[in-house]
Amino acid sequence: MKIHEYQGKELLRGLGVPVPLGGVAFTPGEVKIVAADLIQRTGNPVVVVKSQIHAGGRGKGRFVEQPEVGGVKVVKSAEEAAQYAEKMLGNTLVTIQTGPEGKKVQRVLVEQGMNIARELYLAITLDRATGRNTVMASTEGGMDIEEVAAHTPEKILKESIDPAVGLQAFQARKLAYALGLVDPVAPRFVKFLLALAAAYDRLDCALLEVNPLVVTGDDQVLALDSKVSFDDNATFRHKDLEELRDPAEEDPSELEAKSWDLSYVKLDGNIGCMVNGAGLAMATMDIIQYVGAKPANFLDVGGGATAERVTAAFKIITRDPNVRGILVNIFGGIMKCDTIATGVIAAVKEVGLQVPLVVRLEGTNVELGKKMLDESGLAITTASSLRDAATKIVELVKP
Repeated sequence: MKIHEYQGKELLRGLGVPVPLGGVAFTPGEVKIVAADLIQRTGNPVVVVKSQIHAGGRGKGRFVEQPEVGGVKVVKSAEEAAQYAEKMLGNTLVTIQTGPEGKKVQRVLVEQGMNIARELYLAITLDRATGRNTVMASTEGGMDIEEVAAHTPEKILKESIDPAVGLQAFQARKLAYALGLVDPVAPRFVKFLLALAAAYDRLDCALLEVNPLVVTGDDQVLALDSKVSFDDNATFRHKDLEELRDPAEEDPSELEAKSWDLSYVKLDGNIGCMVNGAGLAMATMDIIQYVGAKPANFLDVGGGATAERVTAAFKIITRDPNVRGILVNIFGGIMKCDTIATGVIAAVKEVGLQVPLVVRLEGTNVELGKKMLDESGLAITTASSLRDAATKIVELVKP
């Protein structure tokens, strides 16, 4: 689950992480009010208007309707802030992370201007190689971290967090000195990082990225940006965070899948997949690629799926216009093969079948499930193995 920058900053502020003053606005008029208030409070006429979408690279992004306007703009008056907000709000912003379709900007963050002396990169995320949360830091703040990792990986510093004791002060100091920070900035960086690590743990984050982390001209350390996402498996502990979800920023199919308790992620291939179990789903996607096609989605219906959930999953897959064929691969353990067959048959009858469908069943009541499919009178192709299923669906979708 992702949230907007302004929401992430409010969470961080409440947990003791220093962030600039700012406020969200949904109309040019609101932007003018927020900007005027910031100018009065800080005595600084400079404010920044930042488009709020769930994607990075906004500063380098461009609007479809007005390519000369970027996703982040530094202005010198409340009136100018409102003028630029009018160009941003309601328009589609294209960045390196949105793809060519871009995302519509429906709100902006208006923030105080900063006297920036240095920009750094700082993030905390799970390192799956070590099974531990890890701090990443770099002197290359404001840059695309992927580019830094690809071309100058030695500039990315890491500290692994022991889950028994958490991030230690000596680790934060080690990173501060490695980044070239000295007094009085170094101890402030240490305090900042320890607060950030505590926030990451308390909020059950999957990623907490600050890019850039800035050192100001008066030696303050602040999060000039924030990118926060949460572990979906832990959201039951944070009902308040669910209120921060912005449905307009999420794929409608993924939202519908969530309502059915289905794990669904849209991909860019043409073979729709419906599988039970994440590991089997990954294996199915791999073999589809191995035999010459690409999966259109990851979809795990789970071990205890009902016929109704299978029908819902089928509808979600067929709604994707890129899908030219569907592969159902089910191992019937907790969920019996005849239950899957019932759901598939019901879905095909309700939705219709405009593309080839191959079904591979294995496990409990497999013979009954296959018999039901074969006697359904529908254009369903059965397969005896995963390789057989993948080969058949790829052959069927060939021009």
